[in-house]
Amino acid sequence: MPSVDVIDLSNKKVGSLELADAVFGAPVNEALLYEAVRHYLAGTRRGTASTKTRHEVAGSGKKLWKQKGTGRARMGSIRSPLWRHGGTVHGPQPRDYSYKLPRKMQLGALRSALSAKLRDGELKVVNEFSLDDPKTRLMREALDRVEAKRTVLLVDNADNRNLQLSSRNLNGVKLVTSRDVNVYDLLGHEQVLLSQAAAEKLSEALA
Repeated sequence: MPSVDVIDLSNKKVGSLELADAVFGAPVNEALLYEAVRHYLAGTRRGTASTKTRHEVAGSGKKLWKQKGTGRARMGSIRSPLWRHGGTVHGPQPRDYSYKLPRKMQLGALRSALSAKLRDGELKVVNEFSLDDPKTRLMREALDRVEAKRTVLLVDNADNRNLQLSSRNLNGVKLVTSRDVNVYDLLGHEQVLLSQAAAEKLSEALA
């Protein structure tokens, strides 16, 4: 069972925490991580690309000239895809790109991502994110003290108003609750800072 040091925002060790081996010591399945990231990105696509067919573009429906006898090619409509300003054939239409990923795969990918972060030394546990005032400067100083990297994912359970206001203007810093943690965010940040309560919750929920 993996054990990690618990630090405070002054980067001083205040204890240790035993993490669930099934969650933070699981084998890293790269194929599963790929599928989870692909699933997340598919769900964020807007899918609003749209083109007009020959029935939707502007233009008269009158036959341009008679069928025979003119020496010209036969033509029925000015809205034909063969003509300039005509309709588009087989163009994109609004659609939903999201799809369902089995829950077991989602949970397995989360375990793999958390295990990879712990294995690579990119995961730290903080006893609590306690800030006296909602000031960005205080949050920046706290992150510098704990030697945070350029991009940081903060995970907390409580509704910490000071933490929300202090971190939202920092580039590369994102705050999520433990129930909203996803593989895309975990892999997209160089470092993960978990509150002790969030680490315990993830160990319990994903075990």
